Amino acid sequence: MTSTLPPDLPSGWPYPRWVAHRGAGKLAPENTLAAFRLGAAHGYRMFECDAKLSADGVPFLMHDATLERTTSGRGTGGDLPWSDLARLDAGSWHSRAYAGEPLPTLDNAARFCIANGFLLNIEIKPTPGTEEETGRVVASQAARLWHGQAVPPLLTSFKPAALAGAQRAAPQLPRGLLLDSLTPGWLDTALQLGCVAIVCNHALWTAEHVAAVHGAGLRALSYTVNDEWAAQRLIDLGTDGIITDRVDLFSPAG
Repeated sequence: MTSTLPPDLPSGWPYPRWVAHRGAGKLAPENTLAAFRLGAAHGYRMFECDAKLSADGVPFLMHDATLERTTSGRGTGGDLPWSDLARLDAGSWHSRAYAGEPLPTLDNAARFCIANGFLLNIEIKPTPGTEEETGRVVASQAARLWHGQAVPPLLTSFKPAALAGAQRAAPQLPRGLLLDSLTPGWLDTALQLGCVAIVCNHALWTAEHVAAVHGAGLRALSYTVNDEWAAQRLIDLGTDGIITDRVDLFSPAG
């Protein structure tokens, strides 16, 4: 079984090598438009973000299942309606300069990226127990939001059920399987899900694994790369994408 780029995706690989993790790494509150703006100020034109669902089905950007670390809220984000989530402060935890920064919806992120010609890697980050639904809703909305755009977002997830939901809802959107370990059958799983990329912990890549992924017609991407030696190793291995927090260290033109 081989994987090919979806028919709506431009030939070749349309995404840049360097991707800003959660917008601007640790320099701004993660998964906010403020972070996207700061990443853009450092020259980045593609951002990675996390998307999950509110209790009433609105896709919004946040990494954790719970609200405490990165917002003024408490409890599980997916248990609250968007009207409650929209009132939270998602910036003060980082620094006073970002006090009052709101949680963005996927719609907000799409409008920002499309208006500025930026690209997006949307990690589908379901609240536990909502994997298929989150994949389906995020993919459906992404297909609507990016309709007619030359380069669609890349949808990724650690959860095969989320990718399967995305595949059923919007098969034309490119997908990538996220991995924190290379369990038996990892490449077959990605191929069965119609993925165009494997995105894994950078330390897992070897020359043999990169060759296997490329041989199957997929691309090899890495997270989260914050050291020059690690980035150079991945470049030497011939990998295709590097997700980094260090937007202040790595030039995206490199």
